[in-house]
Amino acid sequence: MKTSNRWFPHVTVAAVIEQDDRFLLVRENKHPPVLNQPAGHLEANESLIEAVKREVLEETAYTFEPGYLVGIYRWTNQAMQTYVRFCFAGSIIELTTNALDPDILEATWLDVEQVRHNSLRSPLVMQCINDYRSGKQYELSLLKDLY
Repeated sequence: MKTSNRWFPHVTVAAVIEQDDRFLLVRENKHPPVLNQPAGHLEANESLIEAVKREVLEETAYTFEPGYLVGIYRWTNQAMQTYVRFCFAGSIIELTTNALDPDILEATWLDVEQVRHNSLRSPLVMQCINDYRSGKQYELSLLKDLY
């Protein structure tokens, strides 16, 4: 049997959420712990919008309504794994009583300088915040799900 050499990128979603000049981030249970936007993998039979709403809820306990797309990013880490991230910005609706995903130590609000001075999961974290702060906004209608 021939082994496939096909390349498969990981498709992920992330949310930039700002309130009172602070950003909602999650501290992930890595060694050492790192900060990330609420983010995760797209699951089967799920739209990108559904995915980002689910990830924000699972990782922060907040319900989230995306307003626009900040950008689409491709990044390859040192292990040669490639990620394609769809980053959204929007508003939190309410804090629920849901438990946080077990991989999340805490959800926390930090200003941009605090974010810069922490260990980040990837360069995507700061890039998404910088693009958000520079006003990058793309209509959600850009995304199409065809079934």
